[in-house]
Amino acid sequence: MAFIDYYQVLGITKTASDKDIKSAYRKLARKYHPDLNPNDAEAHKKFQQLNEANEVLSDPEKRKKYDQYGENWQHGEAYEQARQQQSRQQHSYGGGGGQAFDFEGFGGGGNDDFSDFFQSMFGGGGGGQRRQAKYRGQDYNAELHLNLKEASETHKQTLSVNGKNIRLTIPAGVENGQTIKITGHGGPGANGGPHGDLYIKFSVADDLRFKRKGSDLYSTVKLDLYTAVLGGEITADTLNGKVKVKVGAGTQNGTKVKLKGKGLPVYKKDGEFGDLYITYDLQIPVNLTDKQKQLFEELAKSST
Repeated sequence: MAFIDYYQVLGITKTASDKDIKSAYRKLARKYHPDLNPNDAEAHKKFQQLNEANEVLSDPEKRKKYDQYGENWQHGEAYEQARQQQSRQQHSYGGGGGQAFDFEGFGGGGNDDFSDFFQSMFGGGGGGQRRQAKYRGQDYNAELHLNLKEASETHKQTLSVNGKNIRLTIPAGVENGQTIKITGHGGPGANGGPHGDLYIKFSVADDLRFKRKGSDLYSTVKLDLYTAVLGGEITADTLNGKVKVKVGAGTQNGTKVKLKGKGLPVYKKDGEFGDLYITYDLQIPVNLTDKQKQLFEELAKSST
């Protein structure tokens, strides 16, 4: 597999700041997002590479390893430890005049002594038989965008990751920023090692009608003055349609009412739901007729 330069993927230099990395990723992620390129395999591949590059370069520790070891950054420290231990043994057995070794990532530069030593530490067999160490594959990261309605329902969705389509069952109640792990759907392992895992982060868009807090929803409903004073019934929106709500006489502006069980499903708890809280926004009538003004004046006099 060809080496992918994460700096080149994001179109930045190795001296780029954290802000530069974040800005470059956001700009390109919008351009290549699968939702905007549903039938473009190259765009899907580019989007996955962007996620991988951002995952590594936005993490200071991972970026440091990547800068030092390149494409083998996940296992580079193990080789460095092996090199250091070999160096100590050379000084021990060679009286301080041992051979110096160059380290150029995995596999060295054709240095058989280092290779023999590494095999002895990481799975080398006796009698000249060698076995290569097995390494777990790289973890992949992807982002899945949902609206609030989609997040409220268990449903299946296909996600393109590194050129492959993965069909997922999305549980009802997932939250914005929540991450789930799909075992074994990451990069292939080295030398027969296991695959890495796939981590999917959910991005749930804000809704114009509802504000979400966990499994509960909050909304504001307009209430006319006459219904507020005399009582009656209004219609309110929920995620699953409209419902009728009784209003008590003398209801004040800002009054909150709870509609039990009309919120979102509780994540992975069958039959459990949050609540919907509506706040009344009292509407004062305007452009009154002379007759209406007269009636309000009479009402005002009668209350004194």
